[in-house]
Amino acid sequence: MRFVIVTGMSGAGKSSALKMLEDAGYFCVDNLPVPLLAKFAEMSSAAESENVAIGIDIRSGEGLETISQVLQDIHNLGVHYEILFLDCIDRVLVKRYKETRRQHPLAVGGRIETGIEIERKKMGFLKKQADYIIDTSHLLVRELKGEIDKIFIKNGPYQNFYITILSFGFKYGIPADSDLVFDVRFLPNPYYVDELKALTGNDEPVYSYVMACKEAGMFLDKVSDLLLFLIPQYIQEGKNQLVISIGCTGGKHRSVTLANALFEKMSDSPYSVKIEHRDIGKDALRKG
Repeated sequence: MRFVIVTGMSGAGKSSALKMLEDAGYFCVDNLPVPLLAKFAEMSSAAESENVAIGIDIRSGEGLETISQVLQDIHNLGVHYEILFLDCIDRVLVKRYKETRRQHPLAVGGRIETGIEIERKKMGFLKKQADYIIDTSHLLVRELKGEIDKIFIKNGPYQNFYITILSFGFKYGIPADSDLVFDVRFLPNPYYVDELKALTGNDEPVYSYVMACKEAGMFLDKVSDLLLFLIPQYIQEGKNQLVISIGCTGGKHRSVTLANALFEKMSDSPYSVKIEHRDIGKDALRKG
């Protein structure tokens, strides 16, 4: 039996994660009162139950203050538990709450940002104890499902570190959540080649044109070496996600090409790596 405690920030996807585990055959209970958690674990273990997932969050109120002792009680019972913590950056959480018009549980009558700040402080100790941390800031639902499946169904290796490689156009602004920003405007611009102008870095002719420049390969090698050094340092400091932004003028040709090349180079790393092209279609939209 796997006994999984699913917790995290409100709006980060805990309910979705529980639903995914339920679909995978886990017996799921959401918002179980903390004082009942140890008894429920004991009963599940004695009955040799199927895999179990329990949702615990800020709605538990004062019960959160006792959860450390409850977890120790579960350990003393001989029940092995795992903690999955769903996290998300504040800006995205605010956006999600505003889009759904939901009220944050700690922001009744107040600002969402204030509720998130209070919650992050109250939930911090659980994040430190978590076996798995999934940052959903940049994850689609299907990508979250892929991570859940990998950890709790396929029992695959897992790293609590997410890398997003993001191409963008400087004329649309630097992505606010960037950790590292690289400027590739020093490379030849396919925009000024008639047969390449309407294409993007996702098209082979543009990719080949950009990568034919020796400086593109040198840039890729140097960035890769830098990341090999930086990522372990970030992990040691407790960071669980890294947004690497690569920009050119319009975010359509050079940045897309180098982002794709870096993604391909890092695809064999032990970390979860995804790629996004933020501005790849904006020129066409503006002209339309």
